[in-house]
Amino acid sequence: MEPDAHAATEPLDTLDPLPLDGITVVAVEQAVSAPFATRQLADLGARVIKVERPDGGDFARGYDTAAHGLASHFVWANRGKESIALDLKDPRGREVLHRLLDGADVFVQNLAQGAAARLGLDSAALCARYPRLVAVDVSGYGPEGPYAHKRAYDMLVQCEAGLVSVTGTPERPVKAGVPAADIAAAMYAFSGVLAALLRRGTTGRGGRVEVSMLDALAEWMGHPLHHTMHGGQQPVRTGLAHAVIAPYDAYPTADGDRVLLSVQNDREWRRLAEQVLERPELADDPGFATNAARTANREKTDAVVADALGRLGAAEAIGRLEEAGLACARLNSVAQLAAHPQLAARDRWREVGSPAGPLRALLPPIGLPGGAAPHMGAVPALGEHTEALLSALGMTGEQVTALRRDGVVR
Repeated sequence: MEPDAHAATEPLDTLDPLPLDGITVVAVEQAVSAPFATRQLADLGARVIKVERPDGGDFARGYDTAAHGLASHFVWANRGKESIALDLKDPRGREVLHRLLDGADVFVQNLAQGAAARLGLDSAALCARYPRLVAVDVSGYGPEGPYAHKRAYDMLVQCEAGLVSVTGTPERPVKAGVPAADIAAAMYAFSGVLAALLRRGTTGRGGRVEVSMLDALAEWMGHPLHHTMHGGQQPVRTGLAHAVIAPYDAYPTADGDRVLLSVQNDREWRRLAEQVLERPELADDPGFATNAARTANREKTDAVVADALGRLGAAEAIGRLEEAGLACARLNSVAQLAAHPQLAARDRWREVGSPAGPLRALLPPIGLPGGAAPHMGAVPALGEHTEALLSALGMTGEQVTALRRDGVVR
């Protein structure tokens, strides 16, 4: 699919450029947190040069083979980038990196704690050498403190941040089904870069940006954190239910789907009883008429709702609930998300290139109406752009061959 096939209908010369056109990002990154941050920058027009190890590259390339032989995490977080394979432990590899940094605006790294400093690539060292550079350190727990050198995989940070303790059922805590700590850190790194670039436009100086996965996810825990600190009690795990509202849960339908509904007040309960449950007497029944009563009698409330919805197909149940003006949703599978009619109606799908051929991908969530279409470039093969980047730095074919022969580049 051509990049401009879904662009706005205005003539191309009247479209606003992507906001990060002309910005170059160099990233020594792996896994999810830093790659997902730099993918946001690439979507907004930045040139992102991804530096990978010659012996396998970003280890997320090997997580699985679900995306036509490629790793699903890697496909998701790395479109639109150029890949250069450099051995940064070799002085010649670091020299190449610094030549790339000479023309860069942003550097992002999420190496293991201390590794960047040993290579001279921590934000403090780089900002001293390149005053206009925005240098981003993404870590698990931050650069100091007793946890600074602790391994920080997403699930571990979810546990340390207390997210797992408030997720799941009363009987069993569970981790989030997406890498919440990685994503949180990525989005704060992304917004931190934008803020630092904005400041540079005023001061002429780049500067350091520090983001840790724990700090990011602790911020996302704001509601249960403040509830516990100031209320004295941690919110209970309720699965899909709500601790103080009933009915509020997902209920099975006759065709095997599940429909989630939420009744926010007693007027809505009356509409549910009369128009969906077809039991108008429950509107004034003292055991159900108020939210306090329904919550106290949650099992009976849920049984009444489940009995009624269990006789309907999901589409009919959703139709009745919407007609009654009640909040509802399907409990979709991931496959159902991929086929979601709202995404299709809003033309949210595109195709991006990859070493395995075209792959479906969602447009980025940030819309810029009246501007150029988001940059949704191909997912790179390991070292796909090494030779072109080295040539652009002025290296001769003989020099590139020597580096490749010695394993410094791939």
